[in-house]
Amino acid sequence: MLRPQDTTTRERKPLGGLWAFRLDAPGEGRREKWFETPLTDAREMAVPASYNDIIPGTETRDHVGDAWYETTALVPRGWAGERIVLRFDSATHAAVVWVDGVEVMAHQGGYTPFEADITHLARPGTPVRITAVVNNELTFDTLPPGIIEETPQGRRQKYFHDFYNFAGLHRQVWLYATPATFVDDITVTTGIDGEDGLVDYTVAVAGDGSPDVRVRLNDATGAQVAEQTGASGRLTVPQAHLWAPGDGYLYTAVVELLDGESIVDSYEQTVGIRTVAVDGNRFLINGAPFYFTGFGKHEDTPVRGKGHDDAFLVHDFELFDWIGANSFRTSHYPYAEEVYDYADRHGIVIIDETPAVGQNFGLMGGVFGGETLVTFSPETVGQAAQDAHRQVIRELIARDKNHPSVVVWSIANEPESHTDEAEAYFRPLFALARELDPSRPVGFVNVMLSPHGACKVSAMADVLMLNRYYGWYVDTADLAAAELHWRDELRGWSSENKPIIITEYGADTISGLHSLNPDPWSEEYQSAYLAMNHRVFDDCEAVVGEQVWNFADFRT
Repeated sequence: MLRPQDTTTRERKPLGGLWAFRLDAPGEGRREKWFETPLTDAREMAVPASYNDIIPGTETRDHVGDAWYETTALVPRGWAGERIVLRFDSATHAAVVWVDGVEVMAHQGGYTPFEADITHLARPGTPVRITAVVNNELTFDTLPPGIIEETPQGRRQKYFHDFYNFAGLHRQVWLYATPATFVDDITVTTGIDGEDGLVDYTVAVAGDGSPDVRVRLNDATGAQVAEQTGASGRLTVPQAHLWAPGDGYLYTAVVELLDGESIVDSYEQTVGIRTVAVDGNRFLINGAPFYFTGFGKHEDTPVRGKGHDDAFLVHDFELFDWIGANSFRTSHYPYAEEVYDYADRHGIVIIDETPAVGQNFGLMGGVFGGETLVTFSPETVGQAAQDAHRQVIRELIARDKNHPSVVVWSIANEPESHTDEAEAYFRPLFALARELDPSRPVGFVNVMLSPHGACKVSAMADVLMLNRYYGWYVDTADLAAAELHWRDELRGWSSENKPIIITEYGADTISGLHSLNPDPWSEEYQSAYLAMNHRVFDDCEAVVGEQVWNFADFRT
């Protein structure tokens, strides 16, 4: 799905700002059809933002159920005769949208975009009323999963992941216009032949007519370096400037639909020419071994929650540069598209992850009152969840496939992976990811409950991603034992002859807490803990990356 952009044939209008907002835990709004008339008894709410922490009190923070948003937007007069689209960059975790009381779309999944053609409802030069009901409920059928409990105090949301269930309209909402015949999708893959860069492209066209397709490739100065006609083809770039970690060089593919000499539609797609490959236990970018340094991360800031904020975007990447990080994982969901664009431009490498987190009920201990739950079964995470998982993989790859910064697809974080049921659940998901994008490695993040020799899913992965906390959750305060056990496990994983990325390791630390001996929670213990881990990584040839948990404080 192409992002809205302004070109010679297109125009977009962001709708962020203050929207009318109303909580609806009982679900009265759907029954009473609040979408038919302007929203009443409403307060103002910022978009984009999570709503949980903006209003003081537990009612909003702990809300379970529907939340209603509404705004009025003027359709520009100049859009007469154009195709007009309403797009939500995300709605966590599900939404239904109406325009002037007419339902135009519904979407399940909290971190990927969805849109609808509203040309038949939008009259240029007049306003439209946009109403959305956003639901934050998690069940066994959703990603991530959860359980709704009915208590004397009301409905309570339980979930299986260790970060706060922020909800709302976390990203931008757009009105945008295209010609009636338009570029519907672009897929770009790149290669290297000696000093030349190869750009293979496919353009999907929708609407009336059968226009010709022309693709011009410009370098960073705007000079044209290649041109091709046809809906698919190859562009060859002599002496190409490759995209590489730390060098986010981008070309621009100008895709044009032509009716004779007239340009019907145009869209500009940035292109980073680079290759990604796995060779035994090496991870290669442009044929050279790459070592991941960086973090697991969250979209999580004070007050705004998971609402996207450009100031924090720039600040985070400046901190990456300051500390020497070259990569991060989008733990544990796809981030805002602005993040990937920025990473493309600045040469930061991304492991891109679906919102499949919490599919491991064995990790929950006594959280659910000692009740033992089976993770993968018809009664828990079953066919409906697998179908939802397929959909998020499709939407993630469709959205992020053209970003050179994305080098690995991570289809789950810390799922149960040592059972036959887990193997059956994940096998078709790996196959789907590879079918949708053969150009990138696919993996998942393994947890300690499924060690080497027991895990039944790691054999499907191109790379091994391990979350381990030797010296923190196990062997606490005994770093000598932790180092011994860590080395033993890595010897087992090394026998798989695949690259190993340590996607989580770390020790909680209270800033300013010091101890004569390195005791847990002190800065001294964290320093000694990290030093131990780095000795282990440095001595294991198969380890090709280390990403500390976590980049910054997040609500949990």
